[in-house]
Amino acid sequence: MTKNLDKEGLSSIVDNYQLFYVDLWGVVHNGVSLHQEAIKALDEITKKKKNYILLTNAPRPNHSVKSFLEKLGLKKEIRDHVFTSGEAALNYLKKNLSDKTFFHVGPPRDFDLFKELKSLQTERLDRSDYILCTGLFDDHDNDLKYYKGLFEKNLHKKMICTNPDLIVDRGNKRELCAGSVAMIFEKMGGKVIYFGKPYPEVYNQSINNKNKKILSIGDNLNTDIKGANLLNFDSLIISNGIHKNEIKEKGIEETSKSYEAICNYIQSELKW
Repeated sequence: MTKNLDKEGLSSIVDNYQLFYVDLWGVVHNGVSLHQEAIKALDEITKKKKNYILLTNAPRPNHSVKSFLEKLGLKKEIRDHVFTSGEAALNYLKKNLSDKTFFHVGPPRDFDLFKELKSLQTERLDRSDYILCTGLFDDHDNDLKYYKGLFEKNLHKKMICTNPDLIVDRGNKRELCAGSVAMIFEKMGGKVIYFGKPYPEVYNQSINNKNKKILSIGDNLNTDIKGANLLNFDSLIISNGIHKNEIKEKGIEETSKSYEAICNYIQSELKW
């Protein structure tokens, strides 16, 4: 049974945990503005001398996301806790594919992820060693059928996906993410290596989490909550995010069951 913390707040359970994985998009901000109650909660976690990681499925290095958060007005003490799926992917690419050519699927703004590997980028998919997927092309950002045609003759190549999210809400607008493209590639028979939640690598790279009692906080059952389930962490779902309408209509028990996920706690927004 998922316990509702809207009345008691995060403060009622904080002493049970040593480390908190907190999602950024959907919990701390909505892509446009910061959620002030969440900021207060992070400050209180710090006062309790507890540690937290702002773990995000962003296909960019840590420094890029920190710059974005600075523009939103987030203070440095909190920004310093950021760790991205892009950073985890970049570490892997530098270690394992530093001499291989790649074809980039995603918008030009994601360029900073592979800045150091720029000389290995090719404009021709058929001449690449692997596919690096950070998102959707700007001129095909809603047309998933386009990618079926693109990948048809290149399914023997490996795809590196730097953001397993399928969708995200930017303010009030819903957008497709890299995970949606990777899912098409996989369904066609291609092999994908994912970096980001729910896959363990991104958690383990971000901080030493051995033998710690951990709470994972996020708004996405497919990534934040499933990641917690896979790694045996407790979880708190924020209901005003991605699954807002589903939870409103069916309730958290039925909604989480449909995603084969288990939530220990629920809050409408992260609040102390």
